[in-house]
Amino acid sequence: MAQRGIPFGRRPPGGQGGDGRQAPKRPRVLSVREAVELANRVLERGVPAIWVEGEVSNLVLARSGHAYFTLKDGAAALPSAMWASSVRRLRFRLEEGQRLRMFGRMGIYAAQGRFQFYAERAEPAGLGELTLALEQLKRRLAAEGLFAGERKRPLPPWPRAVGVVTSPTGAAVHDIIKVIRRRMPTPVLLAPAKVQGPEAPRELTLALRRLQRVPGIDVIIIGRGGGSIEDLWAFNHEGLTRAIAACPVPIVSAVGHEVDVTLCDLVADRRAATPSQAGELVVPDRQALLERLADRERRLLRNIERRTLDLGARLHSSSSRLERWGRSFARREREHLDGARRRLTQTMRAAVTTERRRHRQLGERLAAVHPRMRIATERRRLHELERRLVRAGKGLTASLRPQLARAAGKLDALSPLAVLGRGYALVRTDDGGLVRDAAQVEVGEALRLQLQRGQLAVVVTDTEEPG
Repeated sequence: MAQRGIPFGRRPPGGQGGDGRQAPKRPRVLSVREAVELANRVLERGVPAIWVEGEVSNLVLARSGHAYFTLKDGAAALPSAMWASSVRRLRFRLEEGQRLRMFGRMGIYAAQGRFQFYAERAEPAGLGELTLALEQLKRRLAAEGLFAGERKRPLPPWPRAVGVVTSPTGAAVHDIIKVIRRRMPTPVLLAPAKVQGPEAPRELTLALRRLQRVPGIDVIIIGRGGGSIEDLWAFNHEGLTRAIAACPVPIVSAVGHEVDVTLCDLVADRRAATPSQAGELVVPDRQALLERLADRERRLLRNIERRTLDLGARLHSSSSRLERWGRSFARREREHLDGARRRLTQTMRAAVTTERRRHRQLGERLAAVHPRMRIATERRRLHELERRLVRAGKGLTASLRPQLARAAGKLDALSPLAVLGRGYALVRTDDGGLVRDAAQVEVGEALRLQLQRGQLAVVVTDTEEPG
């Protein structure tokens, strides 16, 4: 007998097949979300919170503050995430290539169905957390230029007062004051602050800001004595470092011993190996200054003596040249005057000779005509000629006499000794040049007046040029 078929989707009554056998149950069908959540619960129950060590790669820091990255080693890669609250609790900054140990749980990111590790804490695998944070802060401050040599200021050579930021009970403040009193007694103003512990950075920063506002403080020392790296950690604080960089007063950092280097040492204007060396840096050595001043005084006296001898020799040489020049000038003027006198004499003699010749010619002509009329006429002409001759002689003499007088006066005036004897003076600039024109000098310029006896130093207060 043929078996009757069962419509699709319907079961025979009683849950049995047409032949009386039990029909198989259908499996439960899950949604994708349900399947992912089931796998996530199994993973959370089967794998507890664990520590995982690996290298950070593909790091993405989202605007929300969450961090997404991959932890990898040579054999496998683990997608990872850290929420913003956990990132903010880290003492260092996540960076590409860091090798870290992370604590967290395994899970599945439902939106992408991706297996990943949810990190809650992290610490450096090879380098301590504080040391790593310090190195990152040091690189960031160096990139901002806070450690650059060109921003460091020179210390004042002679400060009016020295400020000190340190513990009032430590040995550092006593060492600083002792050195300052020994080298050059200078007022010291202490701004007390804790130098270790969680409150130390804030107290050191406040003390520094109070001190830099005190008038007369020309340099500040900040530091403490030696100790472990944990004891000196307050001087690696970012806020204190930036306060030192912003301080308008030059700062000397003296933290620990010579081998200890903190961020305050790097940003300060000068670093001292010890607090005692800081005291030596901020004030000069009085004994060394006195010895240097004495040496300079001796050198100055020797230079003055040598300069005086040199100036005396130059003055003597200049005086000899001036005297020779005066004699030469007087000789030339005398020769010029003699020549003028000779020319004047020759001119007068020639004029007299000419007039005599004319007079003789007139007499001859007079003798040649009628005696009476000609004599009377010629006599009148003769008288007229005589008057003209006298006038001409007087005019010629009068015109030459002023020239002669001027030449004689010029000769007498140009004689340096005669000029100085009459109360005049030679005006010279500081370099020895003669002043002949008011335009050569300016108001406020120093001049020297050479008198017949001695010299005068004067300063120009006004000048007048010829109109």
